[in-house]
Amino acid sequence: MNKFRTYMSVAALALAVSLTGCSVAGTAASTGQAGATASGAQSAVTVASVEEDTHFDSDDLTWDAAKEVAVTLADGGSTVAAGSTSNAVKVDGGTVTITAAGTYRLSGSLSDGQLVVAAGEEDVVRIILDGADLSSSTGSPFVVQSANEAIVYLEGGSTNTLTDAASYANQGTDAPNAALYSMADLTIAGTGSLTVTGKYNDGIVSKDGLVLAAGNVSVDAADDGIRGKDYTVLLDGAYTVTAGGDGVKADNDADEGRGWLLVSGGALTVKAGDDGVKAVTQLRVTGGAVTVKESDEGLESAHIAISGGTVNVTSNDDGVNAAGGSSGTAQTGAQAGGPGGGMGGGPGGGETVGDYSVDISGGQLTINSQGDGLDSNGNATISGGTVVVNGPSGAGNGALDVNGELAVSGGTVAAAGSAGMAVTPSTSSTQSGAQVTFGTAVPAGTTIQLADSSGQVVATFVTAKQTASLVFSSAAIKAGAEYTVYTGGTAQVTAGLGAGSLDGAQQQGTVTAGEYTAAKGPAGRP
Repeated sequence: MNKFRTYMSVAALALAVSLTGCSVAGTAASTGQAGATASGAQSAVTVASVEEDTHFDSDDLTWDAAKEVAVTLADGGSTVAAGSTSNAVKVDGGTVTITAAGTYRLSGSLSDGQLVVAAGEEDVVRIILDGADLSSSTGSPFVVQSANEAIVYLEGGSTNTLTDAASYANQGTDAPNAALYSMADLTIAGTGSLTVTGKYNDGIVSKDGLVLAAGNVSVDAADDGIRGKDYTVLLDGAYTVTAGGDGVKADNDADEGRGWLLVSGGALTVKAGDDGVKAVTQLRVTGGAVTVKESDEGLESAHIAISGGTVNVTSNDDGVNAAGGSSGTAQTGAQAGGPGGGMGGGPGGGETVGDYSVDISGGQLTINSQGDGLDSNGNATISGGTVVVNGPSGAGNGALDVNGELAVSGGTVAAAGSAGMAVTPSTSSTQSGAQVTFGTAVPAGTTIQLADSSGQVVATFVTAKQTASLVFSSAAIKAGAEYTVYTGGTAQVTAGLGAGSLDGAQQQGTVTAGEYTAAKGPAGRP
């Protein structure tokens, strides 16, 4: 064993944190979140910005291995390694209590016990799980009652488990309600694995900030899977969450500048009974991979910004939903951006435009929703990246649903769904697009292609479900130009978009770029 253990150097962490920034409309950008500025623009997410805006300090992942305190967990008598001079570990029956700062390496098992951290307010307590299995029949098996910060480090190659009780003896205010429960800032790091089973309520909870720096972590919870209060940050690692309630969230709605969530690396996979990934003030993805396999609403926050990474969302309701409180100002669709802006794709509607936003400036976002696909109760901007929406087949929702302006200035957008609630880019958009509305919906698996006046294919999209409307925008679409719509032909696509040819395709009519209407199909087709 090396004298000094280092999980991740600052230089290595810099590679794990996406360096792409994004621009966000609304007030959340002024809330002190990593990479945010008071003006509302998003600066680059770097190691320095993460460390400045959270409790995380890469130096905390370096320690003197000679000063580790080894604790062997065992039913009827957990023990501290012989020769240890630490008096900060107390064993009382099945309860092991750590009372001071330091590094503690735990192995062994407690079939019905508890690890408690009750250290000083300035203490940093590092818990290395090295083949540790903890279960409790009366409550949480791992509770951080007090500390400045608790670090749970998963030793490389080790397998660890935390399993709580189905009912808790203590259900008072601020009583633990998760298999891993911390009243202090919490960091999870290391390259080992951790399986968390929250039978009672939640899986992993921090009542302060939560940083997921690494680890191979699986969470199965009766209610919420992973919950940070002030903020939740995923820097690296693989986190798989199955939750009866929300999957991963940050839920501080009382303190200004809190309740935000950032994914800048790693892989997050969620199956949730309620919302997949959720934050009160702002949800940002700058890198990594987020996959919401099951949810009511996939991503939800007042302000949602995607500037990098890959996001795949499957939802029973809205796929990406910028919503929150009820504040806002009533504007008609015309006031929000003219024809094509606002509900229904044209003027009127009187939708309330609140302080909410969706901003896509990079990365790849793919949505498969039963409700609205990309939904903002305020404004939305797309300036880069790729957005594919496989929206609802029913007429009560739309692939795009923006109360205010939907401004498109870059990137590629393909939004397919029903025609009755179609929303199209606002007149403020600087990148043009085309709207295809079919008199009769085409089935799943249909190839839809647009070709310019020379016969060059400029768009190829394959439907994932029954589709009556397609809104497409990319740099290849020129305002005012006429495009011929085809179905069929050949296609090679990823997430529905790709390249194709017109061999065997059937002409359906024509559309003119920049001319958006709510219910008109290609010329020559009803």
